[in-house]
Amino acid sequence: MSSLSLWIEGARLRTLPLAIAPIALGAGTASSLDRFDLALSLLALVVALALQIGVNYANDYSDGIRGTDKNRVGPLRLTGSGSKKPESVKLAAFGFFGLAALAGLGVVLITGYWVLVLVGLLAIVAAWFYTGGKNPYGYAGFGELAVFVFFGLVATVGTNFIQTGIVDPLAVLVGGGYGLYASAVLMVNNIRDIETDKKSGKITLAVQMGKKVASRVFILMIWLPVLLNLMLILFYPATLLGLLNLLLVLPATLIVLDGRSAKELITALKLTSFAGLGFGLFIGFGIHVVNLGL
Repeated sequence: MSSLSLWIEGARLRTLPLAIAPIALGAGTASSLDRFDLALSLLALVVALALQIGVNYANDYSDGIRGTDKNRVGPLRLTGSGSKKPESVKLAAFGFFGLAALAGLGVVLITGYWVLVLVGLLAIVAAWFYTGGKNPYGYAGFGELAVFVFFGLVATVGTNFIQTGIVDPLAVLVGGGYGLYASAVLMVNNIRDIETDKKSGKITLAVQMGKKVASRVFILMIWLPVLLNLMLILFYPATLLGLLNLLLVLPATLIVLDGRSAKELITALKLTSFAGLGFGLFIGFGIHVVNLGL
């Protein structure tokens, strides 16, 4: 692979739907209050995408230098495979964290909400210490919780807040629903890596629960948003489109229930990631069209 291709592989582009979906939800809920601002939404999207890529490189670096990725099954890791020098991967991580900070500063300067500086710093710290530092919380089973909070609630509610100036209960509700999808992506990834994580001392929630229980929790995570979608249809009829996600949720459920191999679980991961994107886009759009009078 060329150098550029390696960096693109290391960025884990398949995870980017996790960053796009909550911004769509936040923008959609802001629109329902007639407060949609395209420039602020785009800046929020840059923050989310840069943080996602940054945390991907940070995890690559930290897991690689610990030897966690030595026997893993899945896509290439830059540090663990020796394809790139660890310090280069670390620099790439902080480069994207810096980009996220600059876009976030733009939001602060436009809105005047300086409290967001603290929120942004917390997000970067959480991104780094997921697998970085001496006692990474991702190695102690708190990864899913952090993903739920930052990629679900904070990203969705934050996108709404910078446009409305309030903590919108609807944004909290759908942000929580999406947070379950984001957490489910991490859960199925960790189910896949249970055996190798045990050997490397990475005690994820999946390792603590065991494959059977973790698989049930994963299924609960991806079906609760479907139930939320059904409830939202009563108030926002266009969110009916969100039920197209069943085309992704059903096969992901079957794969995990059947206890397939590690490589097959990668398919479930991809299906879950796109289900999260579908939830964000379809629910966000379904809420948005109410403001258009449709």
